[in-house]
Amino acid sequence: MSWSVKQYVAFEDERTRPARDLLAAIPAMDVRLAIDIGCGPGNSTELLIERFANATVRGLDSSTDMIDAARQRLPQVQFDTADIDTWNENGPFDVIFANAVLQWLPDHAKLLPALVSKLAPGGSLAIQMPDNLNEPSHRLMREVAADGPWVGKLAGAAGQRAEMADASDYYSMLRAHCSRVDVWRTTYYHPLAGGASGVVEWFKGSGLRPFLDPLDEAERAQYLKQYLAAIERAYPPLADGSVLLPFPRLFIVATR
Repeated sequence: MSWSVKQYVAFEDERTRPARDLLAAIPAMDVRLAIDIGCGPGNSTELLIERFANATVRGLDSSTDMIDAARQRLPQVQFDTADIDTWNENGPFDVIFANAVLQWLPDHAKLLPALVSKLAPGGSLAIQMPDNLNEPSHRLMREVAADGPWVGKLAGAAGQRAEMADASDYYSMLRAHCSRVDVWRTTYYHPLAGGASGVVEWFKGSGLRPFLDPLDEAERAQYLKQYLAAIERAYPPLADGSVLLPFPRLFIVATR
């Protein structure tokens, strides 16, 4: 799956706010080594550097475009290209930060304890995942994918995003390996200029990628036209022409 740095950072302030909230919930400790997995263009890595000024902070991402952008943003930081599910570095890390990335990976019951095993004693795994697969924005992606000449090409698109467990399941899968597990859910309401078009532009940088990447240029334009029409019905504009986009997110801070 490809990622567009330009499209992703168009809403950088909104995308960074959950990372700030997640970072604020990490218990105070002497952090010597922290890593931002799924670091994207480095916006969340920058927050880690601000919070843990005396630590060595690193980043990794599977997208070479994102890593290139992160290196330009933070040339003093070591960034590596790697897939999280095959990442075999042992650490130990004092903080493993995973902001808006693990929702793309399967088998959390295996993955999350494996990440905890890379922590130093007292270290924290901090996770934030969009919890919006059942929101109109994502339900309509699947409905449009199932209604057009692209049905065959998009047969596997919805499956690229992992089905998330509920809060109690995440607590249970981590508690056996951790001294403390904090789980919470927050819904952000993002005012987006441009009405429904703003919603489409937001998701072109994230959730729509599996649905757009397999299509040719003409198919992509038609898919987006149908998706926009559906979004216009689901998210009517406010008096000022903007749309208030509800965006639920699940947070976990697990301390070893």
